[in-house]
Amino acid sequence: MAKNSDDHIRLKDKMQINLKSYLITSLFILLFSGAMAQTGLHEESFKHINLDYPGLEKVKTAFNNRKYEDAGKALLTYYRKKLAGKPDLSNLEIPVDTNGALAIKTQEIADKALLHQFKTQEAYGYFDFGKDIDWQLWPIKDNEVRWQLHRVKWWLPMALAYRGTKDEKYAKEWILQLEGWIKKNPLGLSADNDNFAWRPLEVSDRIQSLVPIISIFITSSNVTPEFLINFLNSYHQQANYLLSNYADQGNHRLFEAQRTLFAGASFPEFKNASKWRKSGITILNTEIVKQVYPDGLQYELSPVYHAGAIDIFVNAFKGAQKANLDSEFPPSYKQTIEKMVMAFINITFPNYNQPMFGDSWWKEKEFRLRQFQSWSAMFPDNPFINYFASEGKTGQKPNWLSRGLTTAGFYTFRNGWETGSTILMLKASPPGEFHAQPDNGTFELWVKGRNFTPDAGCFVYSGNDEIMKKRNWFRQTTVHSTLTLDNQNMVITQAALQKWETSKTLDVLTYTNPSYKDLNHCRSVLFIDQKYFLIVDQAIGRAAGNIGIHYQLKEDSQPRFDQGNRLVTTNYPDGNNLLIQCLSPKINLKQEEGKVSYEYGKELSRPAFAFEAPKSSNETSIFLTIVYPYSDSRAPKINVIENNGNNYQTGQINLTISVNGEKRNISVMLKNKAR
Repeated sequence: MAKNSDDHIRLKDKMQINLKSYLITSLFILLFSGAMAQTGLHEESFKHINLDYPGLEKVKTAFNNRKYEDAGKALLTYYRKKLAGKPDLSNLEIPVDTNGALAIKTQEIADKALLHQFKTQEAYGYFDFGKDIDWQLWPIKDNEVRWQLHRVKWWLPMALAYRGTKDEKYAKEWILQLEGWIKKNPLGLSADNDNFAWRPLEVSDRIQSLVPIISIFITSSNVTPEFLINFLNSYHQQANYLLSNYADQGNHRLFEAQRTLFAGASFPEFKNASKWRKSGITILNTEIVKQVYPDGLQYELSPVYHAGAIDIFVNAFKGAQKANLDSEFPPSYKQTIEKMVMAFINITFPNYNQPMFGDSWWKEKEFRLRQFQSWSAMFPDNPFINYFASEGKTGQKPNWLSRGLTTAGFYTFRNGWETGSTILMLKASPPGEFHAQPDNGTFELWVKGRNFTPDAGCFVYSGNDEIMKKRNWFRQTTVHSTLTLDNQNMVITQAALQKWETSKTLDVLTYTNPSYKDLNHCRSVLFIDQKYFLIVDQAIGRAAGNIGIHYQLKEDSQPRFDQGNRLVTTNYPDGNNLLIQCLSPKINLKQEEGKVSYEYGKELSRPAFAFEAPKSSNETSIFLTIVYPYSDSRAPKINVIENNGNNYQTGQINLTISVNGEKRNISVMLKNKAR
């Protein structure tokens, strides 16, 4: 028993010794692992970097000697020398002035971001995303709120605040937020999260903005080699993701390709940088042919996105120049861009705004000026682009007036280019993409500095049922200046041009759109003596129902409605006013609900009305409407006489229009003769 007891004691002592040894070893391993976790650098950390790239010799030497921490330090030194003080802001959609004092708004955004209060969509203001940022928070079920959350637009203001103040609190917070975003939004977390955090457009937005952001923060003492590697690996994953996830079509595909090119040009040290550059260039060369009509308009038929497409193509070319790859674009690439700018000039009002067709909204003049200046720099020998870039100080005023973009179906009637001009822009187009609306025939009328009939705009894009209800209200045909059957949405937008002819005394546009089953809308617009308009609308076909010709006015127009004479006049105290009168008999004038949205998420009530009449299945309904700008104290008295030979169905017009007793005979064929 004694021997067994001694053996037991010795076994117990041995076990205690082994346990101590195990604990010491484990502690050592934990400490060593902690040290490794702290540096976080190992062979895999550098797998995306081309260590043979010029300037990375010290990085490569340290890496080959398995001194990964030293390799990270050398890489940080390299990027500090390369990037510090050189933020490339040329690719941003909204230019940033880095020469003057920090803008108050920029400072506000940066300081709010320190508190995790982010403005993800301008219309809704700031939302608090919590001390531990909740990247899945969706305070308003508008998809733009959550998509734009993942565009992290406040990071650049934080960088600019750091650049101006050198206060490390901005750098510390940005580093925490970026690392938090990477950790909480891994690709594949969920289908829902991928739809927002990893939608290709948002990915492309990040790889664009992160270039100037890291260029500013790179000097911070809080940017360690470990963080830089983490940043670079995340950037690589995002840029590489786009190669196989581009949008199928539209401006999204353009944005994504251009930004992929930009990523490859900005970080040529990546092994895949050349693939990114080549991919972006290949797609842009293909899409500029697909997406731009022969008349120069981008096929989404939205002026805002047309201008955005010009910027994309211009910035892509500049990015290619940066990488000495501009020769990869054929001469036709620049020629098409120039044609796009000329098309944009044609649909530009004197205040530098464009009609709000499709999902468009008004832009500040300063923003458009910067765009024109960028475009003029690319085409310095084009006097018309230079004219707009310089506000008419240099270059040449366009030497044409009324002009039609006949493939895209945008028609501009004008008697001048100055603020005091009369300009009407009308849309009668082929089917558009996502941003187009069922609105063929709608128009905007500018007279002496006032846009009397702004189009509806879009208000919002997408979201839950409540958001979509708001969007659909602004898209409906009844809120556009065109024809409806029983107030239903236009089924087809496929306008067929029948005549576009201009002269000093009479411009004529006629098109027909198969708006509804068994009903075509034929609209003719006559610009008479470069002063006023006669609109002839015909509802043709077997369909029966209530025909409405809708009009909308500016929100401050305070119109007078004269039911008996079927006319509406605006009431501006400056005397610059408009009369809209239906001259056809047996027509009812009906007031309608009107709204306009000049900015995303913001709407205003405004006057709207329609001229209505029932249509039987065996007749063609005809509406003859005068749109007459005037400056007298009283609206003019207008009537029309149909002369012998006048026949709307055949297109032969022979009318006498009397304005305050002054007569004007109009004799014209509304349609080109069949060949």
